[in-house]
Amino acid sequence: MLLFSNPDQHKRLFALALPMILSNITVPLIGLVDTAVVGHLEHAYYLGGSTIGAMLISVVVWLCGFLRMSTTGLSAQAFGQDNTRSNIMVLLRGICVAFTVGVVLVLCQSVYIDVGLALAGGSEQVQFYAKQYAQIRIWGAPAALANLVILGWLIGNQKSKAVMWLLITANLVNVGLDLLFVFGLNWQVKGVAFASLIAEYSTMLLGLFYILSRYNTTVIQLCQDKKNTLVTLVERSALLSYFRLNRDILIRTLCLQVAFLFITFQGAKLGDNVVAANAILMNFLLLISFGLDGIANAAEAMVGKAYGEKNTKKLQQTVHIALFWNLVFAGIYSVLFLVAGEYLLTLITSIDSVIAFAKDYLVWIILLPIISCWCYLYDGIYIGLLQAKVMRNSMIVATFACFFPLWFVLQAYENHALWAAFLGFMLARGITLAWHFHTIVLKERG
Repeated sequence: MLLFSNPDQHKRLFALALPMILSNITVPLIGLVDTAVVGHLEHAYYLGGSTIGAMLISVVVWLCGFLRMSTTGLSAQAFGQDNTRSNIMVLLRGICVAFTVGVVLVLCQSVYIDVGLALAGGSEQVQFYAKQYAQIRIWGAPAALANLVILGWLIGNQKSKAVMWLLITANLVNVGLDLLFVFGLNWQVKGVAFASLIAEYSTMLLGLFYILSRYNTTVIQLCQDKKNTLVTLVERSALLSYFRLNRDILIRTLCLQVAFLFITFQGAKLGDNVVAANAILMNFLLLISFGLDGIANAAEAMVGKAYGEKNTKKLQQTVHIALFWNLVFAGIYSVLFLVAGEYLLTLITSIDSVIAFAKDYLVWIILLPIISCWCYLYDGIYIGLLQAKVMRNSMIVATFACFFPLWFVLQAYENHALWAAFLGFMLARGITLAWHFHTIVLKERG
């Protein structure tokens, strides 16, 4: 049987996936810590405001997720081809694009934040604290986007342990500063924002230091050959290929963000308790997605390497093994939230009205891992294959032929309609990608 015919592939997947799972989970855990810190303040509007403010920043970072995805795919294939120079150029090109976008966002921050808040709605207090949070966090945009490139590059080069320690160290800084600024200095929402800002620049500096210390010989050679390095960096064909790939991933991510924003903004219109409860549930969603992405990240690197080596058998083995373990971890998540979901709610907030409201929606979080695990994994597979157009088309179908129609039909059920539409959206993504891979990609590759 193909699934168990190569134990070494299982070991290799786990060697990459386990550090990625641990490091990925630290990202939403920090969000949960931020939420828990603010959630234990006196009023729900602190939590609602920080949630809306964080969403304004997250939208940009997630929209620029193409930087992470394309960097992972390109570096994984360069790694498979054993082309170190090309590999480093992928990193440099990505960082240049990341800093450019980040600086533009900082310069346009006033317009962006005002428009975002106008669209978000919410009470006067929620609006006030959302703006306070966003005006601080926006200055971290260049570092946050550069981190996408750095982490994507490390994943593509199968440096999963480096990613793990990098994120754990940076996130410990965030947690420590959260506690100091919010409870020690009584900065409330401002404290959470400043902690995240400092953590983003800490992550970037640590990542660059690690890469320079490990690849200093190649970097020195590129610096000595400045003219050829610059020519390669801005080579027209390479840039066109890079932006064409990123264009498709950007469209795919735009659709995803439309769904997330719609849930957040519709929740804000339903009241402070709704947006606060949804903030907690969305953090549970991120905990699930980043954990399952550990398997997907390992698949990205292994699929990209196998594709670069032109090894179809290894490609198929990687996909089947990743599918198996992806489902196992999804089941564990569902059991976790079934058994401990209500307890986790009480850890995050002490506001009784928010806890009571959120309990009614835990069923969606219990179902979510089993329904959504397929789309997370197939996204990783297609990143490794650098077939962004397929990912784009799948997301368009899921968003406009599933998410919005489902919500429209069920909207009388208010917040339940949002979560039902979201699960249908995730299921549609997984079905369309799985169908394409098993009926078209494998057939083409013989």
